Amino acid sequence: MSKIRNIFRRKPFSATRVLAYGFLVSILCGALLLMLPVSSAGGTRTAFIDALFTATTSVCVTGLVTVPTFSHWSFFGQFVILILIQIGGLCVITFTILFWVIMGRRIGLKERLLLQAAYNVDTMRGLVDMAWNIVRGALIVEACGALLITPRFIMDFGANGIWAGIFHAVSAFCNAGMDVIGPDSFAAYRSDLWVNLVTSALIILGGIGFPVWWIILRRIRNRFTRIEPYAKVPYLGLYPKTVLLMTGALLLFGTAAVLLLEYTNPETLGPLSFGEKLLAAFFQSVTLRTAGFYTISQGGLRNSTCLISCILMFIGGSPSGTAGGIKTTTFLILVSTALSMLKEKDYTEFLHRKISENTVRRALAIFMASFAVTLISLIILTAVNPGSFIDSFFEVVSAIGTVGLSRGFTEYLNTAGKLVIIATMYLGRIGPISLSMFFNSSRFQNLISYAEEPLSVG
Repeated sequence: MSKIRNIFRRKPFSATRVLAYGFLVSILCGALLLMLPVSSAGGTRTAFIDALFTATTSVCVTGLVTVPTFSHWSFFGQFVILILIQIGGLCVITFTILFWVIMGRRIGLKERLLLQAAYNVDTMRGLVDMAWNIVRGALIVEACGALLITPRFIMDFGANGIWAGIFHAVSAFCNAGMDVIGPDSFAAYRSDLWVNLVTSALIILGGIGFPVWWIILRRIRNRFTRIEPYAKVPYLGLYPKTVLLMTGALLLFGTAAVLLLEYTNPETLGPLSFGEKLLAAFFQSVTLRTAGFYTISQGGLRNSTCLISCILMFIGGSPSGTAGGIKTTTFLILVSTALSMLKEKDYTEFLHRKISENTVRRALAIFMASFAVTLISLIILTAVNPGSFIDSFFEVVSAIGTVGLSRGFTEYLNTAGKLVIIATMYLGRIGPISLSMFFNSSRFQNLISYAEEPLSVG
């Protein structure tokens, strides 16, 4: 009887638990390394709360910092931060499973389920190969970005520009928003077309999601080489179309909104020429997709621009990529559901395709969970760390969306405030992913059906 009880008491396999613990262990290990005197530029021990904050913002690819990355950390400390960014950006699960492959361990069903849930794919065929391709693809893109941007940094920083180029390329692709070039992010490169475009390209490529890469690249390769039969090439279905459409629409909307609202603002776009204003507005729109770099003062933004920025940060990037937020597809499903209801349709549709009820409910759950965390974090932060409400709100949304932009509020956080933002960044990174895994779990069965009864709304 005791054996039977133990079997029933044993917790079922949970991808959510593995992911949460993986991020947590990575953060704690990173914090311990960053506390070492060798990690700081001055050779002194960094306070645990600041080391923990930096490790969290690195693994969660956020970018909010309590100590300057370019001046506080030594080369070793910056290298640790870069590794943490890479691990967090490409997902802890990917590196864990690939490490098992290198060590010769057999990848079983549980590990494949982890990868399937982490990258939101419908099949378990070729998952390990896909993980290898993701890592290889990311390293290639980051290397190309570094090669393109490093010569520009060498002109300004000499030999140190090589490290700045590598760090910047990885941070941009992983949507981390941390840099080692100075205290004002990329403000010095506000008018530099090359730096802006390369950085924007890295951010966008990291944010659209790896499955979209795979489908588009295979279709392009087959179009010019005909290596694969047409039937074997993935169809550019609803998901890739949605990701590309939403990415383009949000970038255009953000650019137009920032340009219009900040056009005459003397603290942001006002003093710039029209070409510089357009470039700065575009970069601001790109970085709001959870990147965290900036070329114009975030503290100088008008309140209307701050609110629009918060909306874009909350939406974030696309699934299975390096960006955070509730994701573009989640936002689109919610908007499509509302429009379908206004049209008195009994189902959600987009691009002449019907969206399943389970997908709609999952999108609603992700939105509500993220909104609840944002609201609770904001209430606690304003209670334990008083300050400007708009600055606090901007800080919390930036943390939950793993963006990294701040209106200068991060440096004024007390210990309690830092802990609130740490928890918010952590939940923002694993929350939507974990909820998606939770509702995709096969162990939840609809075994009970209740009587239906109408309930008035509106």
